[in-house]
Amino acid sequence: MSQTICGADCAQCWMKESCGGCVETDGRPFGGPCMVAACCRGRGQARCGECAGSACGLRAQLIAEFNALGIADMERVTDLNALRGASVNLAYPLPSGQTVKLLDDNKIYLGNQLHKKNSSRCYGLAADERFLLVCEYGDGGSEPEIVVYQKRF
Repeated sequence: MSQTICGADCAQCWMKESCGGCVETDGRPFGGPCMVAACCRGRGQARCGECAGSACGLRAQLIAEFNALGIADMERVTDLNALRGASVNLAYPLPSGQTVKLLDDNKIYLGNQLHKKNSSRCYGLAADERFLLVCEYGDGGSEPEIVVYQKRF
C-alpha cells in the first residue's frame, strides 16, 4: 500500500491502481500537484499531523469560503474530499457554442458533490489555492452550468 502525505487511506481509494503514489511522487500522484500535499509541505511537514482529515485547516477555510458564497438552494458544505481533476473536469458550454474545461486533469483539488434543494440536479464544488468553482449539473454530469468561478480571498 502506498503512503500518503495527507494521511488518506489508499486502500479505500478507487483510483489506487492508476495512482503513482503520493510519497513516491513527492505529492504529484497523477503528474499534477496535490493541493493537500502542498499545504502539508508548506507547513514543513513530511506528513500531515494535526491538519489531517476533517481537522485540516485548509479544508476548514475552503468550507467556510464555499458556505460564504450564499447559494440559496445549495446544501451547507460540511466536508471536502481530495478529487483528481479528470474525475470532475466537466466541459462547460459557452454562448458561442464552444466548450471549455477549467480544471487540470492531473491535479488534485478539494471538492464535493451536493444535492440541489428541491431539484434532481447537483452542485459540484472544486477548489485549489487560487479559485473556487461551483457548478450545477444533471445525472452523470449532464448539462453542466458554471454557477460561481472566482478567485479566493
